[in-house]
Amino acid sequence: MNLKELATKLGLSPTTVSRALNGYPEVNEATRERVMAAAKRHNYRPNTRAIRLATGRALAIGHVIPLATRHEIVNPIFADFIAGAGETYSRNGYDMILSVVPDDAEEQAYRDLKSRGTADGVILHAPRMNDPRIPLLHEIGIPFLVHGRATGTELPYPWVDVNNRRAFQRATEFLLDLGHTRIGLVNGLEFMDFAIRRRTGYVDALAARGISPDPRLMSSDEMTEVSGYRAASAMLDSASPTAFLVASMISGMGVRRAIEERGLKMGRDVSVIIHDDDLSYLKNGGDVPIFTATRSSVRDAGRIAAEMLLGIIANPGEAPDHRLLEAELIIGQSTGPAPRPDTTSGATPQTTPVKVQ
Repeated sequence: MNLKELATKLGLSPTTVSRALNGYPEVNEATRERVMAAAKRHNYRPNTRAIRLATGRALAIGHVIPLATRHEIVNPIFADFIAGAGETYSRNGYDMILSVVPDDAEEQAYRDLKSRGTADGVILHAPRMNDPRIPLLHEIGIPFLVHGRATGTELPYPWVDVNNRRAFQRATEFLLDLGHTRIGLVNGLEFMDFAIRRRTGYVDALAARGISPDPRLMSSDEMTEVSGYRAASAMLDSASPTAFLVASMISGMGVRRAIEERGLKMGRDVSVIIHDDDLSYLKNGGDVPIFTATRSSVRDAGRIAAEMLLGIIANPGEAPDHRLLEAELIIGQSTGPAPRPDTTSGATPQTTPVKVQ
């Protein structure tokens, strides 16, 4: 069915039907609802090319990924965020433009999206301290939203973020309540805003109990299985942690490997808490989670970010909005009371590194 046929069925002009479908304010709400219901009933799909010509909008949102972070493309966290955002785009008649560019071409990629009119807005990923992309996007004049926050940035900007500081503070407090005082932090890269906030939560929780952070118990690296394994191995060999606080489930798998390689049992000898993004294809166990975790759905964050950005595009000039999501603390099988020290030697035998040959 085309627009003219739908208009004939409704007894309205094609112009009125087109304006109702495209959200023009001069169409009253009763007419708009009637047109939308008829379009759904007759499975009518508007010609997006015609809409673009009529409204001057691209009906597309851009996501620019520099090659330095190309691992994001296969990262299940990024994939789930994109899936959530994509659901919102599709529901609202928008397409997604995903641009993977050389590091030194990232700025030009944003400028091209604006100058060519190929995107109505962009979502900025992986914000850093004093992120230079935020003033750039202000200068270009393209609507945007940040997934995360950028510490030190003075210009106003809209964002969606998880309360990373509070999540890791609460997780550290949980381990302290279990009697752990030697807690290793296996963090993400600490020029990234989320990782800075997580370290702050961890350090604040320790300080509140009068515990000074031990540099040997803190690491910062890519959130991969191998980096988690290496960080945990180094700490187990040199600093005798009884617990770990880990930036992701993927890193947590590496931490678990390091623990079990030494003949120790996760949850009994060494406790582990991860951050779980509630991923579609990488679940934290079944009914009983494998890992105790701070949990927040990145797919939901994608939906929320997309909805907020489409709102910014539809209502330009409004003050930047912010959405801070709280993570739940989910109790799994990976945590337990701190092991009792060996009173005869002063050591903690359960966590003494013993490599299995």
